[in-house]
Amino acid sequence: MSGMELQQDKSEHVQMSSSFRRRTSAEIVSEARRSLRSLATQRPFTPQEKHRQLFGESSSRAHDGRPPSAFSLHGQHFEVPDSRPGSGTRLSPLDHKPRLSLSLDKDGCDDEATLPKPPAERGNTRIGSGGSRARLLRAASINRLPPMTPHTKNMSLEARIGVDQPDDREKLHCAEVTEHKTKSSSESDLHTLIKHRIPQTDVSSEKELKPETRLGYGDTSDDNMDESVFWNTKVLPVLQEFESFAPGDGVSDEIVGQLCNSCNGLHDALAERGMLGRQCKKRSAILRTLFRLIDVGSDRLNLTLSKFILALNVSGNNLLNICKLVFKISRNASNDALFLTDSILDSLLSLLQCEDVWSKGEAVLYCVGSLKLLSGNSAISRLLLAKGFIGTLLQLSKRLMHGPSTISANATAQRSEGEGQRIIAGHILVQVTAALRNIADQSESRPSFLSNKAFFTLCLILENHRNDLDICINVARIFSKLSTYTECCHALAETPRCCSLFLDLLGKHSRKQDLVVRLLFTLGNLTAKSTEARESIYEEEGGIDVLLDLFQAYQETLSPPEQCHAPEREDVLVKLIRLLANLAIHPTVGTALAANKLCVQLLLELLECRCVKKSEELVINAVATINNLSFYQGESSVVRSQHTHISQLLLKLLLGSNMDAVLEATRVFGNLSQIKDVRHFIMQHKVEQFVITLLDSKTPDVCFSACGVLINLSADPDNRAVLRVEETVQKLIDCLRDFGPQDWHLAAVVCQTLWNCSLDGELQHSQKLLEILWLYTDRGALQWPSDDGVRQVQEACWELLFLPVAERLRQRLHIEGTTGIIQ
Repeated sequence: MSGMELQQDKSEHVQMSSSFRRRTSAEIVSEARRSLRSLATQRPFTPQEKHRQLFGESSSRAHDGRPPSAFSLHGQHFEVPDSRPGSGTRLSPLDHKPRLSLSLDKDGCDDEATLPKPPAERGNTRIGSGGSRARLLRAASINRLPPMTPHTKNMSLEARIGVDQPDDREKLHCAEVTEHKTKSSSESDLHTLIKHRIPQTDVSSEKELKPETRLGYGDTSDDNMDESVFWNTKVLPVLQEFESFAPGDGVSDEIVGQLCNSCNGLHDALAERGMLGRQCKKRSAILRTLFRLIDVGSDRLNLTLSKFILALNVSGNNLLNICKLVFKISRNASNDALFLTDSILDSLLSLLQCEDVWSKGEAVLYCVGSLKLLSGNSAISRLLLAKGFIGTLLQLSKRLMHGPSTISANATAQRSEGEGQRIIAGHILVQVTAALRNIADQSESRPSFLSNKAFFTLCLILENHRNDLDICINVARIFSKLSTYTECCHALAETPRCCSLFLDLLGKHSRKQDLVVRLLFTLGNLTAKSTEARESIYEEEGGIDVLLDLFQAYQETLSPPEQCHAPEREDVLVKLIRLLANLAIHPTVGTALAANKLCVQLLLELLECRCVKKSEELVINAVATINNLSFYQGESSVVRSQHTHISQLLLKLLLGSNMDAVLEATRVFGNLSQIKDVRHFIMQHKVEQFVITLLDSKTPDVCFSACGVLINLSADPDNRAVLRVEETVQKLIDCLRDFGPQDWHLAAVVCQTLWNCSLDGELQHSQKLLEILWLYTDRGALQWPSDDGVRQVQEACWELLFLPVAERLRQRLHIEGTTGIIQ
């Protein structure tokens, strides 16, 4: 029996029993007897980006060829012509034809000629600190609406609707000219205006109207309200108040709040009438006013305006600028709370669901970029998750990879256009994968990743963009996070060609450490849990060679003793060696690796030049890999042929103070001590004395490994005499007494060691041992765990591992007690 057999972690047994089918007793015992162990390690550290931007500081993209993260936006950057209605149908004219836009123009177009024009600038007509800024804004605002005047404020509803008398038009026109010539109202005056007028236009104010005049109230006559009435009573007063406001510095939070409420009220009123999108025939007047308010410079107000403007279905340059505006707001982490309280997230997600992403390429880029930045906030991340964010991003990715449906007739133009679209698609996918990377931090995201078949889509992205390092690193980070969970690990392992793709990327980008370390970590997770993944890597042509080439390259980089070992490079070796150890669990792969001279040579060179004190995890992983390889001791095994050299390296670790290293070295000796020359080396260098002292350890794993070595040593008669002198039997009995009921596999190994020690016909402390065996072989006298999964494991190990060898040893001791002879 091999002495290097190691016990699987009991917690793993419990987790697996609850997640998958119940295992048979034979399967439990077979797994418990396995001496090969999968190794665990920490996930590679991902530093937090210092600044919120489209592309991180470590991006592989050139600064000159990528869209900017910083820019300035003002109302003058927006284009009013965008807001013209999409329908070309011409409607019948109204009975009255006012020169001012106080009623709806039913031809579907803006009556640009009838709107009053702002007077030309006449020197410095505006005084005060805001004068020059106000003039600039006035010039940028085309065809502004007339403001509310005291005259129109006091007009009755009928008078407002039917203002078509020449006198009234002249008064309104004069009011517009006068407003241009005079100083803008102060903030306190604006506060008064908004306080008294804007609430009248809010949807909530409808409760003050009679039931038959409320909007959308059942089947009343209001359903057929003339749209001109709706415009003059619900829309125009709000727009006029906005127009009367001269944006400038020093706007109070209270004023901003009231402006936001007015915008939301107008938005809701239009939504109730079904006049959002391009159905609103006076979009240009509304958009013109909303664009002007952007210059107030409030992030809160701009976010409210952005939601409103997106609801009006802008396109082209206006859509791009709105997405840029939202991105600019999202760059400031202190604005995250604004996105939690506003429905702007729904507007952004709706934009990503559009079929024709190519016509909105750069706008989609900034839209996804905003969501990427926001997804770094855990609260927003959970909110996005609840809105189907993962599915939306994956569908967007598929559309980007399928390419545009339209093809240009000109071949040269088609190539140029295709190249531009490919570049912008790459930029968008960087944002998409980065957002998914952020979402993957949420434990609630795993079901969504699984249900949307995210691993297949992400592998497809990797395959199509394997030359784009930014995309590759983002996807690798997603996999490194999700593959730490069993259900995700199995889903990824079942994804076709994923291991082949990872190996290809490792060979292609072997010097890109942050990519290499995450791919190796993911492969290590797959091979720790999946037999199919181990087979896939081994069967991939040149797959093992890729791994060993990486091993050699990074080993040589760190070889000079005077060179300071970079932690990042060492972490690559840690993940790589762990992967080799997990691959060796598979019998075919393990046999091949044990016979691979380069593999064994690299491991031994690492142990020769590295110190456990400075590189603890690296050295321990290397010894653990040798332990797994030493299980395969066929004639082709390089580990077996190098047993003397390996024993000398292990001896240094045994004499050290690092108990993890001592444990791993003892495990390897448990395998190699099957070789007679190794047993001789152990006794010659007094290694058995150190192994015996390990039985005093209070750790079951350490005692288990020590017993593995002692079983093989006690197989030789000469060694048994030495072991009896060193009180090995007493320590073994104590170990059985202390750990038996908690670890029946360890108890079975102890009994096997005691059996070997009794082969010469005498055994010390036999009566004490017999009492323990009588107790432990009585099922009814034992206390079993209440947890069904744990109890199943313990009962199987007790019945199939411990009971046979314990009863045989008990019978031998019983005969000794009655006859005085051990048989």
